[in-house]
Amino acid sequence: MSQPAPEQLHEEHLRSAHGGGGVVKYLLHRVKPHLPPWLVGAGTGLVSLPAHYYWADNAAATAGLTLASVALTGVTWWAGRSTSAQRRLHSAITVAAGTSWFTAAAIAGPAAGPLGGLYFMGAPAVALSWNIRQVLRRNPDATSAGGDGGLLEKVGLAKTQITRSDVAPNKATFDLQLPRGELTPDDVSKVAPLLASALDVPKTAIRVIPDPDSASRAQLTVVPLDLLKNTVPYPGPSHPGGSIAAPVAVGIYEDGTVAVLYFPGDPDAARNAMHLLIMGMTGSGKSEGGMTALAEVLSRRDAIVWASDPAKAEQTLGPLLPAIDWAALDMKSTKAMIEAIKAAIPARTAWLAKYGYKQWVPECAETQADGSPGMPYLIGWFEEAAKTIRETDEDVFTGIAQEARSAGVTLVVSLQRASANQVSTDTRASLGSSWCYGVRNDRDAGFALDDEVLDAGAAPHLWKDKKPGYCYLVANGIPETFWATPARSYLTPREHLDWVVLTFAETRPALDPVTAEAAARAVGRHFTQRTRYPLPGTTDAQPRETAVTDNDPDYEPQQPNEEEKDDYADEYERQEAHATAVAPFDEDDQDEEHDIDPERELPEATHVVQFAEPPQGRRRERISPARARQVMEEILDEFEAEGRTIVGPRDFMEHCDRHGRGRSWVSGQVADFILAGRLAETGEPGEYRIVRDDQAA
Repeated sequence: MSQPAPEQLHEEHLRSAHGGGGVVKYLLHRVKPHLPPWLVGAGTGLVSLPAHYYWADNAAATAGLTLASVALTGVTWWAGRSTSAQRRLHSAITVAAGTSWFTAAAIAGPAAGPLGGLYFMGAPAVALSWNIRQVLRRNPDATSAGGDGGLLEKVGLAKTQITRSDVAPNKATFDLQLPRGELTPDDVSKVAPLLASALDVPKTAIRVIPDPDSASRAQLTVVPLDLLKNTVPYPGPSHPGGSIAAPVAVGIYEDGTVAVLYFPGDPDAARNAMHLLIMGMTGSGKSEGGMTALAEVLSRRDAIVWASDPAKAEQTLGPLLPAIDWAALDMKSTKAMIEAIKAAIPARTAWLAKYGYKQWVPECAETQADGSPGMPYLIGWFEEAAKTIRETDEDVFTGIAQEARSAGVTLVVSLQRASANQVSTDTRASLGSSWCYGVRNDRDAGFALDDEVLDAGAAPHLWKDKKPGYCYLVANGIPETFWATPARSYLTPREHLDWVVLTFAETRPALDPVTAEAAARAVGRHFTQRTRYPLPGTTDAQPRETAVTDNDPDYEPQQPNEEEKDDYADEYERQEAHATAVAPFDEDDQDEEHDIDPERELPEATHVVQFAEPPQGRRRERISPARARQVMEEILDEFEAEGRTIVGPRDFMEHCDRHGRGRSWVSGQVADFILAGRLAETGEPGEYRIVRDDQAA
């Protein structure tokens, strides 16, 4: 039951004074708390009279009173060990002075010598000292450990002072000054469960944030009610048509503050670009939160998304596929996407350096002073990345994470458990930022969150999959005070994702030529013939394939010239030699009563189908095997100079066929390159990775 405020008590006492007993009764009520010291002093003086009457000439009584005086003083000092030093000393001096005077008065008499004067001066002084102490104890301007009703003392934080408090409707924040040399913020974190128990709140309601400027100060936050228990619907794009440099809203914190992510860096705020690890067990809401973030990104005017999901394919990314520039939904295209990003990084950094940018800023996406098209920000989003890492290499993302920030590229790696046998420590360290949903245990939590965040009260392992959408954000640009603060990501329905895809179709940028050229050189048709998906509600029922030139409005297909026709003469000859008109066979058209006479002459042809006309002109000459092998070496060097990393026999055939060599011979030469270490197998049939000369075996 709450106590009435002092002002209310004062008014009640005044009313009772005027109504019942007058001023005297009111004054007695106010004086009553201060009477005990005076009553003890008066009682000591009165009791000294019969004591002197009985013990004046008794030596044994004299010794007993002296010993009692010393014993009472010692007991007072011992009993005050749990109180403050000032209170302990004050109590011991009071008892020593009072018992000493009483012993002397009982033996010699209260009026003997100076005893009378000492009594009438000392007793009021001692009583007043306790009255003053009592008055000063109630200081409404002071906030210290005494203001918590002894709670901090109870949990082992004695001598801790509360220097400032801020109480909101569902959040209380206290600045703690710890006793120097005795306690640290780590000690406060250790007793956080005890504080939660004493306050009768969940463990996640207590958080402790160390002061970065002092090891003797900390901030204690208490949130008694869970305001995130209800699903939070996505309110729509936070910055529609704006730049990706603006914060991307993904949910809300428990106090109603919007939770955001910052993808590009900001030189004015000294903030680096973000690489993000998203982690959470099945059912924790990780994928739904990721789709909300992607929907936000796809509503911006200067961001391109390359997304991969080789495990679930269209199940997760499906609604957003028409807005994604490149969707890799199998392992083959995912590997190609990784190689394309690696190749794009140096090309993009060279472009930024050419135009004087130290890092990507929104101005990079605009047309440059020389008329060159801008370069949008690139986000490589890898869903279910555990499969990608397992089938490639645990360090497959390390190089990208270490080099991509300066190129205007963000890497997002999403998986259920970022353990050491799935993600290397180098990759985790290079990603830097984390978005952690519910996990199975505290060990898993340590894969995504730093120790200081866990010590401050973050506990995603308490949620598991029971609270979908609950998460912690530890990322560039987010204040440290929010790192251990629970948030809940927005829940975005399918209809809203379709709306974003359609509404911002004209807002989203085209891929820049620099990135497109680097990707095309690195992985060839995996990029140029990547699958593009139709917008919802359009007549295109099937995915369409586009080349890199789709983004160039001035592109026109080139027709082969006469020299090129000569180089491909054999292909035309093969087409003519194998051209055959085949009539469809239908059993219903056969007459079972008539046999076919094999000796009968065939009827004259009435219609001739010409599939290809052999070109006229010079015939090519075959070259020697030695020269052909030299040509293969030269072609491989050309591929390497172009920046390609993946090639196959088909790529060589486009060049070697003109020199009179067929597929079987080219395949043999590719096998020789593999044995020589110039090509390495990729795990995909007909595809090989180029190895530099200085690295070849």
